Amino acid sequence: MRPGNIIFPNLSDPQAGIYRQAAEEMIATYQALIRLLSPRVSEEFFRIFPARRRSPEKWALAIKKKAQEIARYVLPIGTFAHLYHTISGITLHRYHRLCQQWDVPTETMLLVKAMVAEVNQVDPLFFSRAEDPIPLEETLEYRALAHAGRLNVNGGARKFLREFDQKLGAVRSRLVDYSANGPRSVAQGVRDVLGLSLDQLSDEAAIEKVLSPRENPYLGESLVLTTHSKLTRALTHAHYTFEKKLSHTADSQDQRHRMTPGSRPVLHGHFVPGQVDAIVPDLIDQVAEAKERFLETLAHSWSAIERLLECGVSAEMALYLLPNAFPIRFQESGELLHLHHKWVHRLCYTAQEEIWRCSLEEVTQVRAVHPTLMRHIQPPCTLRKEAKLTPFCPEGPRYCGVPVWNLDLPQFERLI
Repeated sequence: MRPGNIIFPNLSDPQAGIYRQAAEEMIATYQALIRLLSPRVSEEFFRIFPARRRSPEKWALAIKKKAQEIARYVLPIGTFAHLYHTISGITLHRYHRLCQQWDVPTETMLLVKAMVAEVNQVDPLFFSRAEDPIPLEETLEYRALAHAGRLNVNGGARKFLREFDQKLGAVRSRLVDYSANGPRSVAQGVRDVLGLSLDQLSDEAAIEKVLSPRENPYLGESLVLTTHSKLTRALTHAHYTFEKKLSHTADSQDQRHRMTPGSRPVLHGHFVPGQVDAIVPDLIDQVAEAKERFLETLAHSWSAIERLLECGVSAEMALYLLPNAFPIRFQESGELLHLHHKWVHRLCYTAQEEIWRCSLEEVTQVRAVHPTLMRHIQPPCTLRKEAKLTPFCPEGPRYCGVPVWNLDLPQFERLI
């Protein structure tokens, strides 16, 4: 992580100086947090793996990576990501049509134009009849925010943030809606596939056929086969909606689950000047010096953003200085078919900590309303144990060190 890996808008002095100073402080704090958190990570790591204390140098990199994972909460969201992105041609046409929309219309437009240019080199006819991008001022979100008087950062989100957090309470994810007859609908879907009547296959037996690893061997497969099996497609008939609050960094990973979409915010509509708003990871919370440095840097970041906005810098550019810890508040919905895949894999102790915690909260809440559907929603190692597959843990050298397959959800806890 170096200064060159962060986007620097084309600003004039003194705005450029304000931006650069804030970005460099965030990078310096990132490096400091790695050092400050490593002893606590090391302590927890060797508590889980006591035999590894005999050769600590062998595990130094693994410990550093765990500290880095939490330290990155202080990095600005303007930090570059490097990835391969594979899409269909029609999706690129949609990108092109809507490339000038929030949150970052300038960067998005430049990126999409570069993608279009690459395609034109291969096939000049592919975009020959493409419609021009919709101007930002004509997008649906722009019109809605204009009507609400919220085109610019003005602190108008205070009431919304307070209301959202009060409803959320002590959890990160709250069940707010679900299919009332979900278990019966799933069971009927199973009977429909098999051509069996209710007296031939009860609801509970039908649910066991698709959700129990003892009866459904697909659940022990490394490949996800549930979306292709006629029987497991019956899980589409139960649906759940959650209100959630995740850090920007966790939400970036959460969006990889494309089949559980959410209504995510326009960032500047949630930013409140003078009100530092951040998710503080448990690990940082346990190390006093790290927490002090973390919160101090966030306060400086907020101050820098406010000064840039006062100087006339657009919210689009100034908000690149928001930390990865900035909360994303949104609703997320999904069918049990796709939530099953997400929950099973994200209940693994190697999953990103915030998403792991949300998955634990979600499954616990759904258990209370649909216990028959949630009976077998467990991490991969537990499902493999039920299916009598060995080794129980499918992660190989990435084994978390905890025999999770012997625990039930109320016993789950982790720090790293």
